[in-house]
Amino acid sequence: MPSSSGRSGGSKPGRRSRRRGRRLKTVDEISAGGLVLDAEHAKAAVIGRLDRKGRLLWSLPKGHIEAGETAEQTAVREVAEETGIHSTVLSPLGSIDYWFVAEDRRVHKTVHHFLLEAYGGELSDEDVEVTEVAWVPLGELEKLLAYADERRLVRQAGELLNGQASTRTSQGPTSTGAGEPGAGRGRGNRGAGRRRGGAE
Repeated sequence: MPSSSGRSGGSKPGRRSRRRGRRLKTVDEISAGGLVLDAEHAKAAVIGRLDRKGRLLWSLPKGHIEAGETAEQTAVREVAEETGIHSTVLSPLGSIDYWFVAEDRRVHKTVHHFLLEAYGGELSDEDVEVTEVAWVPLGELEKLLAYADERRLVRQAGELLNGQASTRTSQGPTSTGAGEPGAGRGRGNRGAGRRRGGAE
């Protein structure tokens, strides 16, 4: 008479199934960053990072909010750390939220973005997480950015800037010299971005 292996054999798949079905811990992360413009509002400083396939993906600078910081303070700090540009916040630009899995966690991330204006500094890729930095003309920015949500923010920034320009025009002419172009801060074009080989 053949021996029965139904019970012992049938229990193993159940145990494996329970392990596969283990729920991941869900955590919330909050970051801040933004779109930093040169003094003439003609170009924006952006960062490039290499993905796992070695592709250079361009995005807006951003990072985690540290204890005791406001979102605005984080945006200013992260822009300086990742691009080398010192800036001030002009206005809120909007928030992005998304999900991803990291190790044994399921992360819900929210990023608060701001429109900023540069007042000093020079482009720098000293941040170990950044492969390249560059000043990019606003008209080329939407095509360059890798992420759709950030491209949407750029469109919102354009509408905001156009609205401000219309308001200034309706208020009449400004004083002599106010509209004169100044020297761009940092490097003057996208080709001036600096790359460090082998960076993540």
